[in-house]
Amino acid sequence: MGKGRLEAFSDGVIAVIITIMVLEMKVPHGVDLASLEPVIPVFVSYVLSFVYVAIYWNNHHHMLHAVGTVNGQILWANLHLLFWLSLIPFVTGWMGENHFAAVPVAAYGAVLLLSGLSYYILGRVLIRHHGENSKIARALGRDFKGLISVVIYAVAIPLSFVSRWTSVALYFAVAVMWLLPDRRIERTLGE
Repeated sequence: MGKGRLEAFSDGVIAVIITIMVLEMKVPHGVDLASLEPVIPVFVSYVLSFVYVAIYWNNHHHMLHAVGTVNGQILWANLHLLFWLSLIPFVTGWMGENHFAAVPVAAYGAVLLLSGLSYYILGRVLIRHHGENSKIARALGRDFKGLISVVIYAVAIPLSFVSRWTSVALYFAVAVMWLLPDRRIERTLGE
């Protein structure tokens, strides 16, 4: 099967995820700068989540650019990823509305962890479909950055009950790590 419908569907779902997140932000009722203070946690959680969704969209686009076809298993692995990404608006709102309380921060980390694992699974399913010597296999390689991200999320989840701000800092650190461009796929496709 061609990959066009999978790409179009994924782009649409990710666009809806971003739209839902921004619609969850409520406009303050005051007209002065002080009226913005109560929405700062909501805004900070939105910015973090927007960056995460943008990172997933960008890397998903690059990953699919390195493959020619998809199969049923890839479709299901992609839906698995989209499921976890679709929960980001919920945990974003919960975390922001509750001023980064421990349980919402842990839940946010759990969704990030499961999103990261599902992205890793999608990559492995794509490699299995295209072969160990394929462009996608060479491009993804061992995916050290993906694996270290999952480890950081796994550490940050229980840590949120001890130091929620340390967990939030770890989530920001992973996002910053992924903001630095990952050129593996572009290099491989340029060969």
